[in-house]
Amino acid sequence: MNQELNLSRGGAFPTPFSACAGLSDAECQRRIRAARVRLGKKAVLLCHHYQRADIYQHADLTGDSLKLSRLAAETDSPYIVFCGVHFMAEVADMMSRPEQTAILPDLAAGCSMADMANLAKVERCWRELSAVLDAEAEFTPVTYINSAADLKAFCGRHGGIVCTSSNAGKIAEWAFAQRPRILFFPDQHLGRWTGHRLGLPLAEMEVWDPDLPLGGLDPERIKKARILLWKGHCSVHQMFRKSQIDAFRAQYPEGQVIAHPECAFEVCAAADSVGSTELIVKTVKEAPAGTRWLVGTELNLVERLAQEVAPQGKTVQFMSPIVCMCSTMQRIDPQHLAWILENLAEGHVLNPIRVPEHEALEARRALDAMLAIS
Repeated sequence: MNQELNLSRGGAFPTPFSACAGLSDAECQRRIRAARVRLGKKAVLLCHHYQRADIYQHADLTGDSLKLSRLAAETDSPYIVFCGVHFMAEVADMMSRPEQTAILPDLAAGCSMADMANLAKVERCWRELSAVLDAEAEFTPVTYINSAADLKAFCGRHGGIVCTSSNAGKIAEWAFAQRPRILFFPDQHLGRWTGHRLGLPLAEMEVWDPDLPLGGLDPERIKKARILLWKGHCSVHQMFRKSQIDAFRAQYPEGQVIAHPECAFEVCAAADSVGSTELIVKTVKEAPAGTRWLVGTELNLVERLAQEVAPQGKTVQFMSPIVCMCSTMQRIDPQHLAWILENLAEGHVLNPIRVPEHEALEARRALDAMLAIS
């Protein structure tokens, strides 16, 4: 029996991805639908807002990463197939019940921003800070949910917390109530915008470069800083510029601009609204008919939103003239999803995401602290 037949008819061993890699998208779509019928409620399919359209169409649940993990944990499905990136599947694993298994269709679907801060570099940063100040007494570590589980565990060990793009302000207020300073990673832009919204001057927010001794700072600058911002960013949101907003306003003075807080400070400051993916979707959908929007976030979300609100006469425009999608999110394609679901229907669980229990325990402290506040 050749591999492709084995994929269709089942077998004692998992079918390798090579059996699906060369299939057409149309054939994969047929196989995905057939596998989902066979699986029934045994599997729930989650799709992040940034997921490509040919995958998003199969979603049972859609939203941002935290919302999806919370919703999946409330289902009766033993298998959570997360069409997103690695840190999202880790959060789903930590927030779901023990009898549920989170699955990532392609293990190469990571997050370039999350990769900019790793545990070794953060622990070295903590040691270097401790040589200048008492880090345990002076800094509350705050990690964006877009980070690896071991960094969430680091925050749990050191009295820190996790934040999302929607609750970062509340989390920062909590963090400042614990200690006078914040170490914020991995996205400098979300941290800077959050500090700005709390009234901190830019001069009190310094960028920590993990590849330089003392983060590229001298001890006096560290002592004066209220927030240390990790030198990290989202490659997609880096594409947006204030000049793009200026050009839009010149052509459409009545238009509205909304941006994600992962955008550069100048972009956020020039926008009419700044918020998470959930807030962007909600704001545009609830806007009056006939309005025009310039949106600064990932292209798949913007194009989907534009189609959904077009019947109300609303126009939604992508902020950048350059096409830029989340390349790692794009790795979840019809071939990988068909491969995962067909094997699952045959009883073969591939690509399960399991956070080691000792790590998950510490990470949950930081996650639970966030959930208790927000």
